Amino acid sequence: MGKLVVVPTPVGNLQDMTFRAVEVLKQADLILAEDTRTSGNLLKHFGIETKMIAHHKFNEHATLGRTLDIIRENSLTALISDAGTPSISDPGYLITKNCIENDIEVECLPGATAFVPALVMSGFTTDRFCFEGFLPHKKGRQTRLLALKDETRTIIFYESPHRVVKTLTQIQEFIGERNVAVVREISKIYQEVVRGSIPTVIKHFQGKQPKGEFVLLVAGKDDTINLDEDEE
Repeated sequence: MGKLVVVPTPVGNLQDMTFRAVEVLKQADLILAEDTRTSGNLLKHFGIETKMIAHHKFNEHATLGRTLDIIRENSLTALISDAGTPSISDPGYLITKNCIENDIEVECLPGATAFVPALVMSGFTTDRFCFEGFLPHKKGRQTRLLALKDETRTIIFYESPHRVVKTLTQIQEFIGERNVAVVREISKIYQEVVRGSIPTVIKHFQGKQPKGEFVLLVAGKDDTINLDEDEE
């Protein structure tokens, strides 16, 4: 019986890769990768020569049975996404769930995920928070936001650059006036943290085209943090 190891990879700086993650990827019989081209650069950087096959949201359902067989046939199979921890707003949940249901051992290494450093840098309450990931693009978007109107915990969203301003506008409309923090390009050269009221942060990103990967954090309803500065 094989084993699946979920391996986080850097969300920005390649030096955030852990020693253990490199070792597991070198020892693995096979790597399931979200994008073999993207992951190929990572593997080359660390001198990892393990064979990869594609495992992404467009094929994970169709290839599920065969992927389970492959994991059983090998001693150690690693699962990686383009960046961060697989299954956290990335492919991985389906194969992990089915491995567990089929008595295949699953292990997940600790490592990079974008929302944790973003949460810490926000200045908002960190002892209780809710992670919402990506909002639906169309159907269900308003319903999801309205359900968070009275949320007292810090709320965390992932968002793409071309929808950041729209999402902030909708947060103000459906959740209400809150302090927010927008963190982009975590662990990269152009990392940026913008904090303040929603109108202030919207104005910031209307003045400069949003680029990169974004984490949006919304202060809980009872969070009384005083944001004297709007940008960092």
